[in-house]
Amino acid sequence: MKTVLFACVHNAGRSQIAAALFNMMADQGKARAISAGTDPGPVVHPAVISVMKEIGLDISSVTPQRLTPELARTAQYLITMGCGDQCPVVPGAVRDDWPLDDPNGKSIDETREIRNQIHERVRQLIGHEQFAP
Repeated sequence: MKTVLFACVHNAGRSQIAAALFNMMADQGKARAISAGTDPGPVVHPAVISVMKEIGLDISSVTPQRLTPELARTAQYLITMGCGDQCPVVPGAVRDDWPLDDPNGKSIDETREIRNQIHERVRQLIGHEQFAP
């Protein structure tokens, strides 16, 4: 079982979208996703919750969590999204950075587009790493 860690700054948007999509699409016997932020916000952005509900994923009860060294060490894959210098280094983990806009303060349409971009990237990751069911 592999763990994919999606990390951003506030863990209130991009990384939450990515983890939820990954866990919906990947074979749970092969891999699971978690998400965290370097400076977690108090709640997931309302627009993010809305656009995820549109595709049948309810993340309204999810709480942003801090990215700790202990949490990072559980991951074999680290996907960062805009945390810049605050992004962790996880020795031995496969790492990629997805330069995506932060949905904070964006319209529903803009947030939907960010979700769609993340969806495509997650689909490619699952196919490339053979995590598909």
